[in-house]
Amino acid sequence: MAFAPVYLDWNATTPLDPAVREAMLPWLGAAEPARFGNASSRHEYGRQARAAVDEARARVAAAVGAHATEVVFTSGGSEANNLFLKGAAATMKPALVAVSGIEHPCVREPARQLQRGGWTMREIAVDAQGRIAIEDWQAVLAARPRLVSVMLANNETGVLQDIATLAAQARAVGAWFHTDAVQAFGKIETKFRALGVNAMTLSAHKVGGPLGAGALVVDKRVELSPLIAGGGQERGLRSGTENVAAIVGFGVACERAVARRADEALRLAALRDELEQALGALGARIFSATAPRLPNTVFFALPEIDGETLVGKLDRAGFACASGSACSSAQPEPSHTLLAMGVEPAVARGAVRVSLGRDTLADEVRRFIASFAGVVGELRNLASVAV
Repeated sequence: MAFAPVYLDWNATTPLDPAVREAMLPWLGAAEPARFGNASSRHEYGRQARAAVDEARARVAAAVGAHATEVVFTSGGSEANNLFLKGAAATMKPALVAVSGIEHPCVREPARQLQRGGWTMREIAVDAQGRIAIEDWQAVLAARPRLVSVMLANNETGVLQDIATLAAQARAVGAWFHTDAVQAFGKIETKFRALGVNAMTLSAHKVGGPLGAGALVVDKRVELSPLIAGGGQERGLRSGTENVAAIVGFGVACERAVARRADEALRLAALRDELEQALGALGARIFSATAPRLPNTVFFALPEIDGETLVGKLDRAGFACASGSACSSAQPEPSHTLLAMGVEPAVARGAVRVSLGRDTLADEVRRFIASFAGVVGELRNLASVAV
């Protein structure tokens, strides 16, 4: 009997939480009473769907300390990020948009697209640990940007930014500040008001929810132009018949992620530290080791070993991890995040990410360590023979 690999790629996506699946089943016609109404319909079926969407919206809002009217459902984090940047820019005269040098492509690329409409784009530098470089940030503020986007937690290194301070400073020069909190939510406390941002992005599938659901949490004082026009759903900011099943699942996933966050953070941080100690003993370079990070994420490299080769060997040994961001895994180039941190391209090509989650067991991490040591020894022997 073949066994599935141990899953160590929780930053890419998470398995559906059983309680989330249970809540979604009636809206998929897989449990009684079956639910299938269009949330815009005025009859009983539609009213049931609208009530389910409203309840999910309230759950998402409560999970991040926002008001339900500030939650705009989208198809995921990428759409939410695009909605803020393009939607806000469409209401303004072209000016400066600033994004950090380690943003996810779904922030970098729309910022670049704005340049075709006359905007100026500026990437904010980071230091060797992946934190916003203060001197460069001060230079950005002096240029008086209108839009700023800095992620709360990096998807590769797990590095955390001081968003509350950055947002306050950006507001002081008249900028609207957005943070991509997709990786942070469910792993650290993530409160909309406390962060002081104008907008924040969330994604269901990162916290045990379904693929295809996300949200832009946005201050109602922020004017946005919709990316998708039509029937006027989501306060006119995101037209289209709501994906009720996914939205229902998203709401439950947010509620459960908050409930288990504190205990899970402690447990996963202990496993992460054990893993990093073992990797360091084998000569691995742990990226951003001295910066505040997510409790579940380890990004490392063995300079003499190719990351893709190492990930392939580990997969065949029964462990699923990543050589970088899953969203850019089709690109053979070194990690954009590591290059922004000043890591040499040859080292960056060796980068491997291990990310832990709610189902990760201590025994699985220890078995990974043992297998990793064997795989690395094998690759080093091959390299010495080749020389």
